[in-house]
Amino acid sequence: MLNLLTDIDGVSVGHATDLHRATGVTVVVFDRQANASVSILGGAPGSRDSAMLDPANSVQAVDALVLSGGSIFGLDATGGVLDGLRADGRGLAFGNTIVPIAAQAILFDLMNGGDKDWGEQNPYQRLGHAAYRAARKGAFALGTVGAGTGATTARLKGGLGSASAVTSKGHRVAALVAVNALGSPTVGTGPHFWAAPFEIDGEFGGLGYPPSFRREDTDLFVKGMEPAATTIGMVVTDARLSKAECHRLAILGQDGLVRSIHPAHFPSDGDTVFGAATGEKPVADPLEFMEICHLAMTTMARAVARGLYEATALPQPGARPAWRDIHAKAVSRP
Repeated sequence: MLNLLTDIDGVSVGHATDLHRATGVTVVVFDRQANASVSILGGAPGSRDSAMLDPANSVQAVDALVLSGGSIFGLDATGGVLDGLRADGRGLAFGNTIVPIAAQAILFDLMNGGDKDWGEQNPYQRLGHAAYRAARKGAFALGTVGAGTGATTARLKGGLGSASAVTSKGHRVAALVAVNALGSPTVGTGPHFWAAPFEIDGEFGGLGYPPSFRREDTDLFVKGMEPAATTIGMVVTDARLSKAECHRLAILGQDGLVRSIHPAHFPSDGDTVFGAATGEKPVADPLEFMEICHLAMTTMARAVARGLYEATALPQPGARPAWRDIHAKAVSRP
């Protein structure tokens, strides 16, 4: 176990990172189509082909899921992913035509100091294709990479995080998230993470909660009124789940955002979580499914904290500091 999304067999992850523009794309590719659904609870979401993942609609499964910066421009990233999938013969056959299936969520990173003056054609289709071609099994980078490149939070640099766990019956559950929240994953101005109760093996510093809480720790503090927000991600399991059950998985992933970001789901957030299942292992009874849902919540919360813990500050002047820039002395990094 790598404590990453790729602990799910048959799942590959690829990044394309542009530090000059302070943006990027992350692509998750399934060896075989995975049943999938989505939960959208933020007030300002941006997505591509998310409607097809409504449990009432016909499409059951996807070849890939895409997370991207760039706001509405970033929606072009899926075009590059679809080009790669089609070239590789992936997708549904309609006569002589292959139609891949991919869905996407975007975050707003247009005001983080990166060069967004890209002229007549934005770079996201190219970045999407590059991320698809970079997709691999095994270890992948976290922090200021891929869709987390330009991400920020109320006080600190955001980033890409991931975490995984195993149920008592051996089902694997893992989360991947690009943390670009309007609110804060840390308690007040200190080093402690709201996700602390769920931490495993000191994966984000092992600091626990602070000895006590101050009133200002829970007061409203957001990064500004600009729409520079949205946390996007997914929970994936190797369990055999229906599309409706994947929808419930996505909802529990949203609960992980609530447990790790204060506040989540604001009017200017676009918080979107996919739920997907590769179908490798059957689920024997409702209690097994409830345990999978519980780990959907806790792995998402852990992934959020890891996204900040592993992030580095952007190279642009005036960029938000990373957690390690301010709090590294609070813990000896493993």
